[in-house]
Amino acid sequence: MRKIAVLFMLLIPVVVITAQDVKWYSIEEAVELNKKEPRKFMIDVYTDWCGWCKVMDKNTFNNSQIAEYLNKKYYPVKLNAEQKEDITIEGQTYKFIAQGSKGYHELAAALLNGKLAYPSVVFLDEKINMLHMEQGYVQPKQFDQLVKFIGEDLYKTTTWQSFLASYKSPFAN
Repeated sequence: MRKIAVLFMLLIPVVVITAQDVKWYSIEEAVELNKKEPRKFMIDVYTDWCGWCKVMDKNTFNNSQIAEYLNKKYYPVKLNAEQKEDITIEGQTYKFIAQGSKGYHELAAALLNGKLAYPSVVFLDEKINMLHMEQGYVQPKQFDQLVKFIGEDLYKTTTWQSFLASYKSPFAN
């Protein structure tokens, strides 16, 4: 029993050291970093009141395999769709638009093509062009498929169906 306890205590630091969190950026930080080291953008568009946004944070973004891949291949960005602060990107300023007691941010509306639904994930290429928008909660396995299809540039040469047929999931079904 004592050997098991000692072994358990030795493994705890390994688990803590290897667990990885997503390194989130503001959109402004990501745009500046992209000028020096071009990468795609993955933008999590959320609101503070969105329950499914919190579930996606907990189940999908907190998954260590997904976090590691996002940090390696993308600039992960968190964008509160109801933030009141202006955002300026490449000389264009986006503002909060008040509507009654709530409102929305112009950048969120632009990224979501006016379809304000949360959570939403937007993928942009290195030149800040829209690649894909996914609305609603996405489970880790499906999110892994999406980030790899886009992150490895497979969308340029492979159909989604062909990719799925060859995809090897790191997640249990």
